[in-house]
Amino acid sequence: MAAAGAILVRTLRLLEGKIRPGVSTAELDAAAERFIRSQGAVPTFKGYRGFPGSICASPNTMVVHGIPSRQRLSGGDIISVDVGVTLDGWVADAARTFPVGKISPEAQRLLTATEQALLEGVKRCRSGNRVGDVSHAIQSVVEEAGLAVVRSLVGHGVGRNMHEDPQVPNYGRPGRGPLLREGMVLAIEPMTTLGSPHVRTGSDGWAIYSQDSSMAAHFEFTVAVTADGPLILTPWHLAEDGQQAPEPTGLAAGGGARS
Repeated sequence: MAAAGAILVRTLRLLEGKIRPGVSTAELDAAAERFIRSQGAVPTFKGYRGFPGSICASPNTMVVHGIPSRQRLSGGDIISVDVGVTLDGWVADAARTFPVGKISPEAQRLLTATEQALLEGVKRCRSGNRVGDVSHAIQSVVEEAGLAVVRSLVGHGVGRNMHEDPQVPNYGRPGRGPLLREGMVLAIEPMTTLGSPHVRTGSDGWAIYSQDSSMAAHFEFTVAVTADGPLILTPWHLAEDGQQAPEPTGLAAGGGARS
């Protein structure tokens, strides 16, 4: 899973270099698929329950599950890119919301707080804690920043399959929910908006939008629960030398598989 995660991180870095005004989400999708397959891996999302893309590309008010298209990005947009990579039958899953050129202070607040919520959730991915500890940590950061947690979408376990037990909500009470144990692997993925927590499904049956058309963000890591604490298997927040990347722009749903 860590090897799949390393390919996923390189995919996100590749896409980060291509995200600019004028690029289409279909072009990003094609670049991601080419790279993933060149590494001997498979884009997990392609064909999953009929999904046609290799990535989910969700701009602005779209929370998740955007089908790549000829739609072109504009300066001031934000875009959430969710990627799944399967290598030798093992899945890694991660997402990140990127700015397109210069974005508004409100959009930057959304990205910064959602990334921080992800990192705080990850810190609670320790053996002996419960899912509610992770959920509560995410919710606390999001709501203290004046954002809304999307409650109808959740994180999950991940392993041989993209979605496994347990579900990991982004809100909850500490000390509640399934017990975390060494060897579990979770996809931790806060999904937030600048407005209401309510969402709606688009006409294509896939895309999920904020109901009030407020901007939305999605950040996700695949995280293993180890004897030494949480281990991020998709560390896109790190520079290539392994150090914390400067000025992060922001940090998506499966259960507790064995690593």
